[in-house]
Parts: sequence; C-alpha cells; structure tokens
Amino acid sequence: MIPLRVELQRTHAAICNGFLIMVNVLVFLYEVSLPPRAGQSLIYTFGLIPSHTGMLFSSHGATLSQALVPMVTSMFLHGGWMHLLGNMLFLWVFGGAVEDAMGHFQYLIFYFVCGIGSAMAHTIFNWGSTVPTVGASGAISGVMGAFIVLFPSARVATLIPALFLFFTVRIPAFLMLGYWFFLQIFSGLVSLGVGGQQGGVAWWAHVGGFLLGAVLVVGKKIR
Repeated sequence: MIPLRVELQRTHAAICNGFLIMVNVLVFLYEVSLPPRAGQSLIYTFGLIPSHTGMLFSSHGATLSQALVPMVTSMFLHGGWMHLLGNMLFLWVFGGAVEDAMGHFQYLIFYFVCGIGSAMAHTIFNWGSTVPTVGASGAISGVMGAFIVLFPSARVATLIPALFLFFTVRIPAFLMLGYWFFLQIFSGLVSLGVGGQQGGVAWWAHVGGFLLGAVLVVGKKIR
C-alpha cells in the first residue's frame, strides 16, 4: 500500500517537514556525487553500526562519537533512489499534519527524538552487528505513530497494486498504519529467527520509532 495524501485541513505550512525533506535530498545528492570508495567510507563513518555501541563497553574501545553521532547522521543517508523516494513520500504524506498539530519547533525536536530512539531500538535488537544501517525511516515511523494517535479516523488516499492494475482507496489511518505496523512487527520477529538484522530493512527501528512517536503524543491536544 502506497499512501498518496491525507484528507485533513491544515492551518499552518509544514515548514520543518519541508526542510527535513530538502536536507535528505541534498545529502543524498552529495552521496551519489562521490566516487564508490568515498561513498562507502561515508556510509561506514556516518551510518549506524550496532557493534560500535557494544565496543564502548569492551576493551576494543570505540569512541563515544563513533557510537552516538551516527544515531543522528544515519537519518540523513540513504541506500538508493527508491529508498530515498519511499521515505520522503511517507514523510510528506504524514509529516505535515503532525507538524501542524505540534507546532514547528516541537515537531523538529520530536522528529530527532524518534530518530534517535529508533536507532537505539535497532542497536539493541541487532547487538554486535557490523552492518551499517542508513535511512530516515525510523524517525518517519515516529511521525506515523504520532499520526495514528492524533488522527486515527483521518482518511488516507492509498494506492493499491493488484497484479498489473492499480487503484486508489480511502482508508482510515488506524487501519492503514495499523496494518503497516503489524507488518513491521511480523517481519522483525522473522528476522530474529534467522539471526537478526543481516542488512536490508531495519524492522525494529520502525517498530521502536512508531511506538515512541505514539507514546509521545498520547493526551496531546490538536492545535
């Protein structure tokens, strides 16, 4: 299911959401401008590598910056055009309404908190992994978690592929995002059965970000 738009009236322009999208795009353009070896070095330096956190508590001695800085920088790196475009589509669809409900500054802080929280969840469930993880999806999952709490009955225009045909349906947010969240948990549990994250999708970052985003807005009044 591919979300296209949400049917909600907004009272403020999504300034911070647009800024986050712009930064993600600019960073990715910088990524693809690099030679292959430099691009790989960028990913291994600023991508999230769970084993670096474990090394803080061992004699191998990763530095604090090696373990913690990538929890922020990895949010702005992506593994390819489809990775970037998919993430930015979800952020564009759901982020504007959440920013409108929170206010610009609070939304920006919220986004980073969810991103860091999702990175911590990924690290815990993939302890010792040397595979670098990149992408904004953990933070965006937090935005989606907030959206399902703030606007559970909002209609989401969703593109549904069926064989070679595509059609659009209007689905309540709690169904569309609830189904998405169920898939993340199911896929995360399956990944544990094959030895945890071996590259690819960071399922537990999605789960952690979504839950954190939902919890942070419980009881919040919509502006």
